Amino acid sequence: MDNLPPILGYFHKEGHKFILGFAAVTVLFYLLGMDLLGVIGLILTIWCAYFFRDPERVTPMKDGLVISPADGVIQSVCDAVPPQELGLGEEVRTRVSIFMNVFDVHVNRVPVDGTIIKQVYTPGKFLNASLEKASVDNERHALLLKSKSGREYAFVQVAGLIARRILCWAEDGRDYKAGERFGLIRFGSRVDVYLPEGVHSMVCVGQRAIAGETIIANEKTRERNREGEIR
Repeated sequence: MDNLPPILGYFHKEGHKFILGFAAVTVLFYLLGMDLLGVIGLILTIWCAYFFRDPERVTPMKDGLVISPADGVIQSVCDAVPPQELGLGEEVRTRVSIFMNVFDVHVNRVPVDGTIIKQVYTPGKFLNASLEKASVDNERHALLLKSKSGREYAFVQVAGLIARRILCWAEDGRDYKAGERFGLIRFGSRVDVYLPEGVHSMVCVGQRAIAGETIIANEKTRERNREGEIR
């Protein structure tokens, strides 16, 4: 794997075996004269490569900023109780949910500067990630981070209808910067961010977010949760 073509450096390493596998099968179809299957294989290879792309991002650098951990659409901004496995109690928090479709970048990034103090994997169902109950019923990987200001943020990778693998390489006790990569979900899913008391959302439902770049909250502003409309 160390001698892979340089172009694969643009794609996350977790996708290399899938991209090369689809490409190999496609070439085989053409060599066997199975042109129609070759075309289908080519389309799937291109889609697979597109799915596993891992572009660089420019993350805003300022204390107190909370950055989107995922590419996708802001599906909901609501009050919700954090996952029980994190031990944060029954107090509701503002939850920002970002839904990733199969064409979004699926590499997830840490939303705020701080230290990972706990993480818990919970097996579950594979309901459509756009459903509200997916946050409770679906397979998920929840992480708890203490920011430099001492506030605790929860963020959760949630599996979806066709997402069958949650990958998380975050390490307990390690300091992370906002925008650092910490995980990936295959193939279509969502990420929930639970904001601490006094921190409010700065994004609107329906807005598109870019992982590592879009500011979804700010510890230092008193602005209430935003509302928006399609124009």
